[in-house]
Amino acid sequence: MTVAIDRATGKRSGDRPPRAGRAGRLKHAYQKYWYAFAMIVPVVVVLGVLVLYPLAYGFYLTLTDANSLNSARTIGVNEIEATYKFIGLDNYADILWGETSYDRFWSHFIWTIVWTAACVCLHYTIGLGLALLLNQKLRGRTFYRLILILPWAVPTFVTVFGWRFMLADAGIINAGLESLGLPTPLWLEDTFWQRFAAIMVNTWCGVPFMMVSLLGGLQSIDGTLYEAAEMDGASAWQRFRHVTLPGLRSVSSTVVLLGIIWTFNQFAVIFLLFGNTAPDAQILVTWAYQLGFGQQPRDFAQSAAYGMLLLAILIVFTSFYRRWLNRNEQQLAI
Repeated sequence: MTVAIDRATGKRSGDRPPRAGRAGRLKHAYQKYWYAFAMIVPVVVVLGVLVLYPLAYGFYLTLTDANSLNSARTIGVNEIEATYKFIGLDNYADILWGETSYDRFWSHFIWTIVWTAACVCLHYTIGLGLALLLNQKLRGRTFYRLILILPWAVPTFVTVFGWRFMLADAGIINAGLESLGLPTPLWLEDTFWQRFAAIMVNTWCGVPFMMVSLLGGLQSIDGTLYEAAEMDGASAWQRFRHVTLPGLRSVSSTVVLLGIIWTFNQFAVIFLLFGNTAPDAQILVTWAYQLGFGQQPRDFAQSAAYGMLLLAILIVFTSFYRRWLNRNEQQLAI
């Protein structure tokens, strides 16, 4: 093997140039992609101001005993300095293992899990049924789609206030039940019916999104698969099980994950439907708000600790959920 050597420089023709250092690579990337960096900087600044800084400050508060009595505040012309102290992980220990941990955290955590599972199951089941119906060739299909998407288009506070009026003791729902000779539940007073009403209202608000997403997934499935399955003698249930559901796998995994995250953090429905009048129907996010802003003194540290725990729960769940999906996809590929 012959290697040519440049007599002027002493370098062989096959030698690679030395690899640039990290600073050099960054400089080269900036010179080549400066326009992309210029487009990203505003987004990074906005996220830093609106997300990262509050998140970091909230985590710092969880390590203190900050409340509305010892935080910095201004009363008239007098400025009072903060006097809260650093207490480490005591807030987390008190929430998870304290004497009142079940009443303040675990009972709300269990109800939040039940609330999330029930709502997402109803969202997906009803949304899939409506999507299958609207995917058929029906007369007036466009009108039905418009009517069914209205609950999602209407602002949430309008929808919840409307349900609150209908669920009142003298509301239209109890009036209808009474006219049929049926018992009239205390929707806004009894704990069981409060929870039932919350699931019902959230299902009404969330089904349209699931329906539209799954309808788009159904329309992306190749129609020849159904024709081939029908020619092979597959029944309607077999076509649904072996063609429709696998064809919706990617869409379903995404919308279910989004539905779990949104429902787990669904503040508007619970708060607007009950306010502070239903302590046993509060999920974790509304209970955290109650601690931080709905009582005196306002416990900023405990409220922020609840927020950090919520974030940790969702991060852990999302990571396991994605791993489970990837494992299933690998098994199906094999």
